[in-house]
Amino acid sequence: MKKLLSTLGFCISVGWFATASVGEQTMLDTFDNNPQSRWEFLADTVMGGVSNGKVSYSQENGSAYARLTGTVSTQNRGGFIQFRSELEEKLPDNAKGIRLVARGNNQMYFVHLRTSGTLLPWQYYQGSFDATQDWTEVRIPFSAFKASGRMLRSEPRPTQVNSIAVVAFGRDHQALVDVQEIGFY
Repeated sequence: MKKLLSTLGFCISVGWFATASVGEQTMLDTFDNNPQSRWEFLADTVMGGVSNGKVSYSQENGSAYARLTGTVSTQNRGGFIQFRSELEEKLPDNAKGIRLVARGNNQMYFVHLRTSGTLLPWQYYQGSFDATQDWTEVRIPFSAFKASGRMLRSEPRPTQVNSIAVVAFGRDHQALVDVQEIGFY
């Protein structure tokens, strides 16, 4: 966090997140300072699926990151593993989308958002991104998030987002995705 603070210039505390602003982007997490207390691993086993995996936290070249690994299986109507965090503070109304710095095994992964309107466990908004082998900044505008059903608004409202998840989803595959930073812009 000290490296982040000196690089960014200033930091404010919002809920459990150490939020740092740079220009038009705001950091929600950089996966240092006890991230396991903020993020939880979930798999489709909560609904009878057979996918398995884990989230772990590491450092490389002085930067912390979260790593999601596992086997995603669509057997038993399953098909996901994820790591998720509840937001204690709402995003600002003028937020345009989710920003993350990620790398992986050259596959597509997803960010799932839950809002005050996603009441049922299977409701969410989904935005996709490709995780290449190199660290890459990814920006997913809220307009690119798709609702999981017709009962939801077509686009999530930033002020209603209450959780965020990084997800391996929807097909049989081996997951490997690292996230170094996650926030909004």
